[in-house]
Amino acid sequence: MSSNYWFITLGIVWTVIFAGMSFYWAAGGMLGVRSLGGAVYEMSINPDPSFIIIVWLTGFIKLFGVILLLMLLVQWRMLIITKMLYYITKIVGVLLFLYGLLNFITISMSVFHILDFDLDSYATFWRLTFWEPFWMAGGVFYFFAVKR
Repeated sequence: MSSNYWFITLGIVWTVIFAGMSFYWAAGGMLGVRSLGGAVYEMSINPDPSFIIIVWLTGFIKLFGVILLLMLLVQWRMLIITKMLYYITKIVGVLLFLYGLLNFITISMSVFHILDFDLDSYATFWRLTFWEPFWMAGGVFYFFAVKR
């Protein structure tokens, strides 16, 4: 397995930004929260302490991605570790991309009144132009961080 340093770097930057947003919101920041829409936005207006804890935890969980990507830079002596890192990174990339793609498709279907979501036009716009493409970009960065 060889590493693609450019995609590893992009993946690390993407992950730090992604986790940073959670930390900012957990600390009480509201910039960008309305763009998420739905229940998340409603809960953030008057957050329960448990909601704030969950947002902090999601920020820390997201940072595990940095550890995964940094592990790709190590020359492991055991082939099993190299293979595991390869497949874990590929699977994470696929899952991130699919999450964004499937959300993009379902939110687009709500725009055409095929599905009914609790998203206002502001949140719908931002989900389709930023959030879902952001998830997909992260998936691409992770997927291409490793190559055979």
